[in-house]
Amino acid sequence: MTMNIYDIEKAIEACVDKETGEIIDTEALDKLKMERDQKIENVACWAKNLEAEAKAIKEERMALAKRQLAAESKAKGLKRYLMEHMNGEKFHTARCSISYRKAQHLEIAENASIPDEFLKRTVTVDKAGLTKAIKDGGIIEGVSLVEGQSIQIR
Repeated sequence: MTMNIYDIEKAIEACVDKETGEIIDTEALDKLKMERDQKIENVACWAKNLEAEAKAIKEERMALAKRQLAAESKAKGLKRYLMEHMNGEKFHTARCSISYRKAQHLEIAENASIPDEFLKRTVTVDKAGLTKAIKDGGIIEGVSLVEGQSIQIR
């Protein structure tokens, strides 16, 4: 039966006399320490593998998004090409059919005066700017730098 790190720690504690601090079973203690080290190494390597997999997935997603945008752009250009050269003429074969329908789209002039009710604004926090301001001695109510630890696995 494999033990988790918590159980290994408890078993290590059981190898030491709580009152005197004397090691009761050195052989078991050595075995548990080796098992603990192996467990820690396995978990760390698993985390490294998962991070590498996540990075590869992210990179592939970004590459696919670029390919998607390129394909959409090319399709749009090809449709525009057909619109310009067919002048509303219908076309039909066994593999494709071209027809037209009425469509509307909104066109906004550069100098248009849009009422506020139709304006959408998104607010984002400049965390890097806030961090710099606080490091430079600024005081911003409700904002503080908190020290902590992060684990590095290589």
